[in-house]
Amino acid sequence: MTRHCFHLQVRPDLLDEYLERHSPVRPEMLAEIEAAGRRNYSLFLGDGGALIGYYETDDDAAAQAYLSASDIATRWEAEMARFFIGLEGRPDQAASALTEVFNLAEQLSAVTTSAESDRS
Repeated sequence: MTRHCFHLQVRPDLLDEYLERHSPVRPEMLAEIEAAGRRNYSLFLGDGGALIGYYETDDDAAAQAYLSASDIATRWEAEMARFFIGLEGRPDQAASALTEVFNLAEQLSAVTTSAESDRS
């Protein structure tokens, strides 16, 4: 399983409409995200339209390929593209990826493993 985080900038003048489009997302699009293998998918909206997305997947390349080939996802992404500033292409493929610099579970696991090794 890998974690993926990305950043997009929502046009401030379209924030209300963007929120409406996600409350709720169309059931067929939800099903496509799930079928692609993405899970624990969340979007977080900050001041001025800063949007952070997060999801987990076992194979991100396969998830991207699935969504690229999906007519449902293609239509959704075409409709959503106008909401974003400085974006070339589909939002699900052109978002700026963020680098993970800290993960609590991994570091706790490393500490526990190290402590167990010291006791051996």
